[in-house]
Amino acid sequence: DPYTPPWHGGSQPNSSLKQHLGLVHREKAEIIKVLNSYYQSFVDVMEFRDHVYKLLNTIDASQCCFDIHVNYDLTKNYLDLVVTYTSVILLLSCIEDRKALIGMYNCAHEMIQGSGNPSYARLAQMVLEYDTPLKKLTEEFGSHTKAVTRALLSLHFLFVRRNQSAEQWRSDQLLSLISNSATMLSPASLNTACEYLSLEVIERWILIGFLLCHGCLSSNPQCLELWKLGLQGSLYISLIRDDALQIHRVTEEFFGHLKGAVSSAITCPPPHSGQLHRNRRAFLRNAVRELEVLLSHQPGLLGPKALCVFVALSLCCDEVNWLVRHAEHVTKTPEDYADSHIAELLFLTEQLRTLVHRHGPVIQRHHVQYLARHHPLQGPVSAPRGEPPTHGAADPSLKLLLFPAVDKKEKFDVSGLRLDWFRLQAYSSVAKAPMQLRESPDMGRVMNLIMFHSKMLDSLEELVVETSDLSAFCFYVRPFEKLFALTMEEPAMLRFTIAFPLICSHFAHCTHPMCPEEYPHLKSCSLGLCNSFLEEIAKPAANCIMDTCAEQRKLSEQLLPKHCASTISKAQNKKAQKQPPKKGEPERDKPGGESQRKERIVVTNMDKLHQVLSELSLSINHVPSFTVFEHMVTPAEYLSSHLETRSFVWMASCNQATQEIARPSEVLAGLRSYLAFIQSLGQFTCMDSSRIIRNVLLQQTQPLDSSEEQTLTTIYTNWYLEALLRQASTEAIVLSQLAPDTSPPSMCLGQHLGVGRHSGFGFGFFLSQGYVVPHLFCSPISCVSSQFTPHPGFPPAADNVLKRMIIIGGILSFRSMTQSGLHEVFSNRCPFLMGPIECLKDSVTPDTDIKVGATLVLLSAVGGGFALIFIHERDGNSGPEFSPCPCCRDGNAGRLPVTEWGLGLSEPSPCRAWAQHAAVSTGLSASSQPAAASPDHSLQSQAGSAGG
Repeated sequence: DPYTPPWHGGSQPNSSLKQHLGLVHREKAEIIKVLNSYYQSFVDVMEFRDHVYKLLNTIDASQCCFDIHVNYDLTKNYLDLVVTYTSVILLLSCIEDRKALIGMYNCAHEMIQGSGNPSYARLAQMVLEYDTPLKKLTEEFGSHTKAVTRALLSLHFLFVRRNQSAEQWRSDQLLSLISNSATMLSPASLNTACEYLSLEVIERWILIGFLLCHGCLSSNPQCLELWKLGLQGSLYISLIRDDALQIHRVTEEFFGHLKGAVSSAITCPPPHSGQLHRNRRAFLRNAVRELEVLLSHQPGLLGPKALCVFVALSLCCDEVNWLVRHAEHVTKTPEDYADSHIAELLFLTEQLRTLVHRHGPVIQRHHVQYLARHHPLQGPVSAPRGEPPTHGAADPSLKLLLFPAVDKKEKFDVSGLRLDWFRLQAYSSVAKAPMQLRESPDMGRVMNLIMFHSKMLDSLEELVVETSDLSAFCFYVRPFEKLFALTMEEPAMLRFTIAFPLICSHFAHCTHPMCPEEYPHLKSCSLGLCNSFLEEIAKPAANCIMDTCAEQRKLSEQLLPKHCASTISKAQNKKAQKQPPKKGEPERDKPGGESQRKERIVVTNMDKLHQVLSELSLSINHVPSFTVFEHMVTPAEYLSSHLETRSFVWMASCNQATQEIARPSEVLAGLRSYLAFIQSLGQFTCMDSSRIIRNVLLQQTQPLDSSEEQTLTTIYTNWYLEALLRQASTEAIVLSQLAPDTSPPSMCLGQHLGVGRHSGFGFGFFLSQGYVVPHLFCSPISCVSSQFTPHPGFPPAADNVLKRMIIIGGILSFRSMTQSGLHEVFSNRCPFLMGPIECLKDSVTPDTDIKVGATLVLLSAVGGGFALIFIHERDGNSGPEFSPCPCCRDGNAGRLPVTEWGLGLSEPSPCRAWAQHAAVSTGLSASSQPAAASPDHSLQSQAGSAGG
């Protein structure tokens, strides 16, 4: 048995034992290193047990009297101590390898140190004693039965009154401020601390307390009634975090040895609590919604009705925790343990928390006035010998509470008063105290009321956390994600989905200074869940926006000029009283017809998209930002990031097989409809629509976007090179400036070219690649080639050279016309940018210094590259022209022919380096020259050689 070393007690291990423990001997240092934290945790449990023993025995010896309504703090902490101690022992017994861990650590420790760990003997004895934990615990609490039973019986009235069905809550008008308008401004006068005490906590006190002290169940009918009432609420009770105790199964197994009427009275059949809690959640959704609306419009009510807010938060938190705890463990009738409307309850809880935080000064102002006027006790109260006297409510801090302190945002600190009251409860609850608190119950109730009002001054945040902390979701990740998935499937709940990321900010309350090693894990879990939820919210919102944009594009297509021909034709036929042809195109819907409806119940696809988008927008816009573990989270940024990655390339309708592409004017119309809708979203969402549009369009000016996909620039560039110019070079397509419709090309080039269309589309996209449009050749290439008659003795290759020159000339003419179209666009759209650039046209001359010229070239590149365009076209020159290089400045004109910097058709000159520099400055290429090509050589290679 590795648990108890065979040589423990002084004996030395024999050779056979050494052989079996050889592995432990070889890895003893590593065992000590790995198991040290586990072993010390067991030692901490043992020391905690010793302190609990001592404290419980002291309480019994002092014959303390516990009453939740009188000495609230003392009774609450006593019951918390009993439940916490029991939970720790039950968890200890659940560790299957506890004996092996303790024994192996002690073996390794003795091998290294020569003796066993000093705490090993007592620790081993404790582990053995708690092999059957409930049996040992009931033996330990046999002497504490009187104190525990008295404390639990004080809960009877409170638990019976609060643990009711939804129908009873509804008849009592629970949480309703408008049911009795006469008392709307009246402050709470009950035992306030008991009102917002968690029902889950009370239930756990009752079940675990009577499980340890079950002797009173057969002798006291009131205890038995309280026990049965507690069993009807839950199948599982929480021990620590996600560790739960199946109370009914444990009760049946533990009380199995009891026979007869006692056993049947104590054990209770499993309740049908699923429907009970489902009805409670339905009631709370309506009641808390009404409460939140009223307090939002009248925040002044938060002062006198703060208790009602904390009661609502406590009830909501109890129902959410119950659902999560049972959804993880219960497999039968799962429909009772799943709620697709839980998001609304979570959202309303967050709304109440926000109201308390936002209007904290209102609450403080009311309770400063309340405490300044109430002094029910005067003078010090006697205390046991050796202890300082307590001052009760006559504490000087109450007299110093001034109304202007709230306006000055001064921090209040009344914790000393509450500590004095706690000490007074302890001193006056023992049997030999000169003043018995149980003989003055009214004093205890009044002091508990004052303690609640004092917490409204300096412990408001702590009270919010106590009543509405949902950090348990951090340990119930799978149920948390299931509830979120159910919410996303319910259209009416989409507006409340933001509650799930907001709850992730609660997870910081799970951390503890004594467990710093948990902080990174809890932080990563919180941020991971928050990021996952926001991504799942933003993704359908982005899809909905893009679908709505597509619908808007369809509507804008109905307004394109190409669709008006049929309308005009019908109007002319009707005017001329001509019969329309029997067989023709189907009649198209007129623009605006989608808005005409015979009845409102008819729902279009656009209506559905708008409905979903409005719900998701309400969720995303609920808060501009919130904090999760010191990280600022902005929900709108998730939607913006999704929209920035969406592409508009599909609008070009590019077909590589048939070389077909959409008209630029149609793409522009569709793009404008998209941008108009996205820009309108800026009025309803927190996202920066201008930034989204700017980032998306700027990506389309590059060869590839952020997803490494082709952009509109690349698609149209390739089409102009591969389709348009190639067909023009083979005389398959012609553009006539005078009558383009009378030319016999295979496709109408006028649909894709022309200054008007390209000016509208803003084809500055394509300038970065050097290819764009407007007019092309005025006559077919065959007409150009007919102007040249080769000499009879001319070599055959000259014909190929001539055709090649004609192709290159067409490309350069194409570029020149493209630049003229671009000039027109920017002159209309960016006159403030074109003004300074036009001034450069007259500033750069052939005599300009090279450094000045290079600076102007760089400036023009920053401004859009138009300065060189204008410089090239100075004096009517359409070809490329540059200032002379230093070696030619005093010589001939510094003009470089086309053949010099792109085609390799002439001898290299000393000006090649200058030409390359100028070509690079203008975005042109002076790369390696291609070899002589046949007449049908690839047009793209020609364009690359000529620099586009």
